[in-house]
Amino acid sequence: MEGAWDIAFLLFQVWLSIVVGLIVLPAMFGVSLGFTDIYIKVLVKTLEWATLRIQRGQKEQPTLPLQSASGIIEKDDGSMEEEIGELRRSHPKNLAGGDFTLCDAFYFCKKGIENIVEDQVTQRFTSEELASWNLLTRTNSNFRYISVRLTIIWGLGVFIRYCILLPLRITLAVIGLSWLVIGTTLVGLLPSSKVKRFLIHSSNDRCFLYLSHGMHNRENRPKKGGICVANHTSPIDIVILANDGCYAMVGQVHGGLMGVIQRSMVRSCPHVWFERSEMKDRHATAKRLKDHIADKTKLPILIFPEGTCINNTSVMMFKKGSFEIGGTIYPVAIKYDPQFGDAFWNSAKYNMVSYILRMMTSWAIVCNVWYLPPMTRQDGEDAVHFANRVKSAIAQQGGLVDLSWDGGLKREKVKESFKEEQQKMYSSMIVGLDCHEASEGPV
Repeated sequence: MEGAWDIAFLLFQVWLSIVVGLIVLPAMFGVSLGFTDIYIKVLVKTLEWATLRIQRGQKEQPTLPLQSASGIIEKDDGSMEEEIGELRRSHPKNLAGGDFTLCDAFYFCKKGIENIVEDQVTQRFTSEELASWNLLTRTNSNFRYISVRLTIIWGLGVFIRYCILLPLRITLAVIGLSWLVIGTTLVGLLPSSKVKRFLIHSSNDRCFLYLSHGMHNRENRPKKGGICVANHTSPIDIVILANDGCYAMVGQVHGGLMGVIQRSMVRSCPHVWFERSEMKDRHATAKRLKDHIADKTKLPILIFPEGTCINNTSVMMFKKGSFEIGGTIYPVAIKYDPQFGDAFWNSAKYNMVSYILRMMTSWAIVCNVWYLPPMTRQDGEDAVHFANRVKSAIAQQGGLVDLSWDGGLKREKVKESFKEEQQKMYSSMIVGLDCHEASEGPV
């Protein structure tokens, strides 16, 4: 029995030495040995071959499902106003404003059924549809049974992901979190000085340097006293951005392991953590944020104004609170490549442990980050319009769909006031704007 433990301990030492020597130490000194680039190139070639093999199999076996990323329903790109106007103009009779025709009711029935089957909101809270299979079991449609070679490649991929990549990533996560907790705790004991600020940046960078991604327009990185806002897909958005700079985090106080990490981080850096009861007090929250950005020596605040994770295809409504406190806004667009793995956290379906396991058994997490030029509120611009302007800039840069819907609809029902607003808009389309205003009378 002792011999077995000796062999296991020896294997662990060899494994740890390989990880530290070939990954951790080179990353700490900013040196790349090129393993990641080689791995990604081989992976891309393999996925391209699998895609071609699946396409050929679909031609040979018509019963196989076709792959489509365009959704269930094919919808027109025109607005509802244009579609209704065209429908009424094409009617045999010349319809005046307010004239009823049965095609009006049919049109709204059609739109209602389309949105019940596939609407713009709920599909943003499920995993992004892939244009082609990426050899992951959780995204397949039995494509692995097309040929023997494809089955062998799929089985080899399962072995690599669960027997090599998973232990490697767990090891790196343990090393990174240990360094974060120990490093920030020790740095927090030092008095405030330039040396302490340097050590904060240094310990932060060393925790996450062995994560790989593409950073663009780094000259626009957030500066001290500013507010960094970004679209939100995954909890690792924070890790991705922290790899390229230090931020003051804003969030709720947690317990357990997350609480240990929060307490260690706040010792070295003035993060803004709130109790649940305090988070509901918008005035107290705004005051703490204003006090933070007023001090130009403090790190920029990192905020995700959507308030929830969206599935890497869209940007949903930004809460106006982050844009009411003043200061300079530094927009950041984050876009993950779904070909290598799904970074989206569907919190309604997976708990944190399940999500981390899915992440660690993916091929890779590849993303691009774009730093946009800083933005400030214009004269006469309110917080809502400013938030929408920043959101549109992020969506355009990241190639994301710009939606006005509230991400809070993931857990809440649509407000009655919004329903009434939509009903008034639909009524004005049918009866004509002039007739609608006349029926309401003067205000």
